[in-house]
Amino acid sequence: MSPGCLKIITNYLENNFMHKLHYCSLIIIILFSCACGNSKSTPGHSDTAATQTSTTPQPANTKTILFFGDSLTAGYGLDDPQSEAFPALVQAKIDSAKLSYKVINGGLSGETSAGGKGRIDWLLKQKVDIFILELGANDGLRGIPTTETAQNLQTIIDKVKAKYPDAKLILTGMMVPPNMGADYATAFKKIFPALAQKNKMAFVPFLLQNVAGIKELNQADGIHPTAKGAKIVANNVWAVLKGEI
Repeated sequence: MSPGCLKIITNYLENNFMHKLHYCSLIIIILFSCACGNSKSTPGHSDTAATQTSTTPQPANTKTILFFGDSLTAGYGLDDPQSEAFPALVQAKIDSAKLSYKVINGGLSGETSAGGKGRIDWLLKQKVDIFILELGANDGLRGIPTTETAQNLQTIIDKVKAKYPDAKLILTGMMVPPNMGADYATAFKKIFPALAQKNKMAFVPFLLQNVAGIKELNQADGIHPTAKGAKIVANNVWAVLKGEI
């Protein structure tokens, strides 16, 4: 091979190698930048929308309780939702009673009944022994027709029944502020006991009993409970749940 040809080949290999090296380095920089940019989540929202709240080691035969709801379940606005949201407080009661149940917090801030209908299939990929449905508040605040809310909630219930026919079901009742209008408020309130009776579900008459409307138990928005308020909400739920365990 002539010296000229050898030089051409050598230059090509060197240039091609440096090009590939530059390209690989660029990819690494981009990937690293993306990883850093996603390190923080939006306040009040859950990246996974499902968080296991128990920190106690669970035996192999542990059963699962899925709380499926909106910001009230997610613990919006609390300093530490993983320990202060009412599902986490229910888990603490379960652990204290030495019961083999783990709580999954499937709350998502801003969730409506329509959104829940589209999200439930993903959460039902894990085994569910007790299903607690807490949705509808955002529908009420938006003035969504009560017939639509009721149908969406029924669809969610039907999906749970179809996937886990032996699961125990609990529904939490909700109300809307008086400024939504007396007729709407009355119709909205009736959604929940009607669904509970139709589906033979255990029923929490009003999730925010002894919390709603009490300033010191609510955050500045007057809607979401403080840590102290969340403890009362947990007691409201536990009063019904303990009879199903």
